[in-house]
Amino acid sequence: MAVYKDREAFIPYRRTDLIELCIEDGQLDAVEAQKFREFCSILSAYYHFQFHAYLESLKDNYAPFDPDADTKYRVEVSSQDRAAMESMLVADFKSILERANYIPLSQESLQRAFEDRSLIELKTHVDFNDFEQMVCYCRGDIDKAAWVKKFLRKRKKTINVFERVVLLIKFKDESYFASQKTKPDKLKFIPGKMYVYLYKNIPKFDIELLFPNVKTSMTWKDRILFGIPAIGAAIPLVLRVLPQLLLVISVILFITVGPEYLKQLKQSTPSQEEVRNIMPVLVAILSLALTLGGFAFKQYTNYKSKQIKFQKNVTETLFFRNLASNVRVFQSLIDAAEEEECKEIILVFYHLLTSQTPLTPEQLDNRIEAWMDEKFGTQIDFDIHGPLHNLEVIRGKIAQDGSSTNTPDIAILTRDSQGYCHLLSLDEALAVIDYIWDKAFLYSL
Repeated sequence: MAVYKDREAFIPYRRTDLIELCIEDGQLDAVEAQKFREFCSILSAYYHFQFHAYLESLKDNYAPFDPDADTKYRVEVSSQDRAAMESMLVADFKSILERANYIPLSQESLQRAFEDRSLIELKTHVDFNDFEQMVCYCRGDIDKAAWVKKFLRKRKKTINVFERVVLLIKFKDESYFASQKTKPDKLKFIPGKMYVYLYKNIPKFDIELLFPNVKTSMTWKDRILFGIPAIGAAIPLVLRVLPQLLLVISVILFITVGPEYLKQLKQSTPSQEEVRNIMPVLVAILSLALTLGGFAFKQYTNYKSKQIKFQKNVTETLFFRNLASNVRVFQSLIDAAEEEECKEIILVFYHLLTSQTPLTPEQLDNRIEAWMDEKFGTQIDFDIHGPLHNLEVIRGKIAQDGSSTNTPDIAILTRDSQGYCHLLSLDEALAVIDYIWDKAFLYSL
């Protein structure tokens, strides 16, 4: 089976649409098409039931770390139990992400992304030492066109974007931040808690803005742009003030130490008329000083206004791209994983069902990828191993003479000694999945 660096395993169709796309392929007659729909319907219900259990486990293990919790604990969770729950949560979370066809982003990959900028010119810093746990996954690595303002003009630029980004962060406890001399009221998060985010359409090189502990500042370019006008305006003001300033110094020295000291300094002695006219000079200097101070204050307020405006733009961008936070992320990802697993099984089941000869996993993988490309122009890197395993472990009984008591369990899919995949007939597969679904809520007494 082929390996692609520019493709992902994500299938960009809804499960219900994919079922109809298979039927519209024309390989099944009307009766078979209806049975195929029924098989897919029961299969989806069975996996929904399974994934609901995964969701409940995630929620239970997340409870002690939820910063949004508004419920009380029945019993206080011990530190040992918290550590075990944290470990289980992170492991299950990664498993669900991978089943939803997300791709992990390592800390090294994130650091490389932090070194570049795409849309937002801002100096940023993320301290990974603040984290006890950090998990980052993405899906949909694509290029998008965006309009970027540059040199007072808007230009079209192609940027690399993640269609989906999932971020889980567990911050260290309060003692760590106390040792860093960080004031609690300055933190934008609760130490010891776990934050989970799901975002859409995030530029790859601005991904650091998703981190709650990101620190921002203006770039050197912006500081220079602010500083040069201030210096340029200050120079003529200083040149205007300097002659009067020297005169004031001379007058002060003349009054305090006398003319003889000025001669020793080789400084010209001010005349009596200049001494009498000192007040107008002082008023002029004071006016110029106020003008210079006012200009400096204006430049400072402009700088702060740009910072506030920029932060507002960042906040609005993240707000409109946020799909879910904390426990609601688990619900979204469980739904995505359930959809992906069902879609993969449906594609494998359909192509084995309509194939005239048995297929090896490699042949089946290539057939599905070619079918998606030729029929719909959609290129994917299909993961064949997961759905084959899932069909192999779906085992049930087929009733014979109205009874299934003494019949053995059989799998929907088996492999022979040469590695070829063999599928039950559509009627038999439907009977097996129906048997399993009927037993899902059956409890022995």
